[in-house]
Amino acid sequence: MYGRYTQELGVYAKEEAARLRESGQRRSVSERSRTLDLLEYNKGRCAKCRICTVRCQKFLISRVGEDWIFLILLGLLMALVSWVVDFCIAICLQAQKWMYGGLDSNVFLQYLAWVTYPVVLITFSAGFTQILAPQAVGSGIPEMKTILRGVVLKEYLTFKTFVAKVIGLTCALGSGMPLGKEGPFVHIASLCAALLSKFMSLFGGIYENESRNIEMLAAACAVGVGCCFAAPIGGVLFSIEVTSTFFAVRNYWRGFFAATFSAFIFRVLAVWNRDEETITALFKTRFRLDFPFDLQELPAFAVIGIASGFGGALFVYLNRLIVQFMRKQKAINRFLMKKRLLYPALVTLLVSTLTFPPGFGQFMAGKLTQKESLVTLLDNRTWAKQGIAEEFDYIGHSQAWKHPQVNVFVTLVLFIVMKFWMSALATTIPVPCGAFMPVFVIGAAFGRLVGESMAAWFPDGIHSDGTIYPIVPGGYAVVGAAALSGAVTHTVSTAVIVFELTGQISHILPVMIAVILANAVAQSLQPSLYDSIIRIKKLPYLPELGWGHHEKYNIRVEDIMVRDVRYITLNCCYRDLHNILLPGHLKTLALVESVESMILLGSIERAQLQSLLSQQLGRPRRLEYIRERAVAEKKRLSVVSNPGSEDGSQRVSQEVRFQISTEESTFSPARPVPQKPLKPALKRPSVVERHTEIPTSPHDNSGIALKNLFCASPDTEGLEKNNNMESSMSPELRRPSKRVRISVVDDGDVEDDMTIREIAEWEDMQLDEQVNFSNCKIDPAPFQLVERTSLHKTHTIFSLLGLDHAYVTSIGRLIGVVSLKEV
Repeated sequence: MYGRYTQELGVYAKEEAARLRESGQRRSVSERSRTLDLLEYNKGRCAKCRICTVRCQKFLISRVGEDWIFLILLGLLMALVSWVVDFCIAICLQAQKWMYGGLDSNVFLQYLAWVTYPVVLITFSAGFTQILAPQAVGSGIPEMKTILRGVVLKEYLTFKTFVAKVIGLTCALGSGMPLGKEGPFVHIASLCAALLSKFMSLFGGIYENESRNIEMLAAACAVGVGCCFAAPIGGVLFSIEVTSTFFAVRNYWRGFFAATFSAFIFRVLAVWNRDEETITALFKTRFRLDFPFDLQELPAFAVIGIASGFGGALFVYLNRLIVQFMRKQKAINRFLMKKRLLYPALVTLLVSTLTFPPGFGQFMAGKLTQKESLVTLLDNRTWAKQGIAEEFDYIGHSQAWKHPQVNVFVTLVLFIVMKFWMSALATTIPVPCGAFMPVFVIGAAFGRLVGESMAAWFPDGIHSDGTIYPIVPGGYAVVGAAALSGAVTHTVSTAVIVFELTGQISHILPVMIAVILANAVAQSLQPSLYDSIIRIKKLPYLPELGWGHHEKYNIRVEDIMVRDVRYITLNCCYRDLHNILLPGHLKTLALVESVESMILLGSIERAQLQSLLSQQLGRPRRLEYIRERAVAEKKRLSVVSNPGSEDGSQRVSQEVRFQISTEESTFSPARPVPQKPLKPALKRPSVVERHTEIPTSPHDNSGIALKNLFCASPDTEGLEKNNNMESSMSPELRRPSKRVRISVVDDGDVEDDMTIREIAEWEDMQLDEQVNFSNCKIDPAPFQLVERTSLHKTHTIFSLLGLDHAYVTSIGRLIGVVSLKEV
């Protein structure tokens, strides 16, 4: 074993462990089948029961690996996580209100309690996430878009990230800050799917397949939205819109099945906890069904859609502006990098101070949580006839919108403006958080403002055929919520989510009109919030071409391709390989026939080329060179010393080489020498050792005999005699003695005694040799485009297949390359 290197030994151990594991699995399967066969011939009392048990076990193991079992487990797990998180958030918010209400005698103590509580929770969330898994920060949807495209993000789907995401999100939402949970739950569902896939791979190897994992992650994104809002249909559609450029229809049923089961369990848990009497919508409304709106109200709904489009684009721009400002200011950036918890604490302190109910919060319903605010905004009762506070109908939480000196319209305007920039600022905090729910509430408030204005302008309703139907402001709130959230996320499925949230589909036409108009305006002005975050984080994702850019469809690949392509030829030497690999960071390199023909033969990964180069310049090859040189030197010396001898080579081959090493030894008279066998010296001095071949004849055992002789334990009598002589010597004459260790040098070992200059000369000689690609994995059919391919077609191919690059050829000749950067 002395001749092995640790790297080779590790590779050998891995291969041996894999072989033993496979043989053990086969043996266990065969033993189980043999046991079942033998049980059938057993006439014992419980033989039939044992046979039935074994067969049921085999059936379960074979069926557990199926999709529907996986989807049921995923839906059940996500429903439990969603319910537990909501339960913990409710407890945190209730604790804050209890602290605030218990100190009503002192306003200053109330302020301290109102501000300190969210600051502590947000700081803990930021610190815990940063320490455990920084990948858990933010929404999660931008990263999932990138992962579903085929890009591997390191440490993003691990158990540590799951723990950090769940605990960090619970603390962040429990603080009462304007943050959402939909985006993080898409990430949490993807984490559950990835961890479940690892578990299910124990039952079936199909879950180790990369494409299979992508399918399950696509279903998990739907589950994340479905269990968050109890909206399975809207969840599936929303996940498709925000995570996929092209969606495989075969995953459709998986998303619906898992999302429906998850939403069902989520609402059943609410009934079990006595929160609801039966399974109902999360924010149930009671709009009239016979005449929900008049056709003359459609222009007002269209105005809501257009205004929401501008508002959504402004929100995305403001969010990106805040992040870029923090990054461009180098002094602030350096300071915040050192004090990572200072920024979230300051933002939380600012928002909590402005929402303090006895302070400025009294003008913007500051003491209401997001859920309570949404429930009051969707109420179908009109708050004011003419906008006069005295005629306000105060029921439940609606009292928070009451102020003696301020009109209800002023309260709504202040709520919209303040929550708008607060939400844009709060979503930049480095904690697990989303932006969907705050935007949803702001949209509902804007719709409520328009609805209250319509109710004030038409106090008796809009007359239609002599029948009076009063305005329903809650319907306007529903339209506004769907429109603004759709504008920020660039989705239309928010309309379906709104229908499932409210439990009523009566306003389907106004909602669809407003959402489509909002999307049309927002998409022409800004990217979606998730695409904006992708650009900020510089994730490898291909954006859309956009609307109205007709000139892009006239661009060809030859206009954007890189003509200076790095390639290697079939007859290149290792020096060319070294020069190409040294400066660049390309993952793959093109292999062409020759510089003159430039015929593309395939592509080779960078790791393969690095392996070829390391094998050519590695230590094993250098030792082989030294060994060959030693053999040649030995033969030359044998010929010179015995020119006329016929069996000179035979005598030389029977030589036995010894290695003698001296080391200091101090023997004391009172300390006996332990009688242990002398170990052969593993670290040999750097001297040239002649290489001789051990004869393969079975009768020639002289080498083995000498090994046994010199590696055996030393003569104990000699050691005792040596001890007696040392004890009789005077202390003045006693000096450190030399101990001689003799060991037989293994014939297979050769020491690397080359100097640095010799190694450089040897490497220079090796680099001039021609590369042998026979042991290299070559992709014979890399993706290719012709130079006349349009940009639109190239963009579609890259998005559909998840390509990183494609070679451009003309009649088989390599003329350029196109990557994601160029597209």
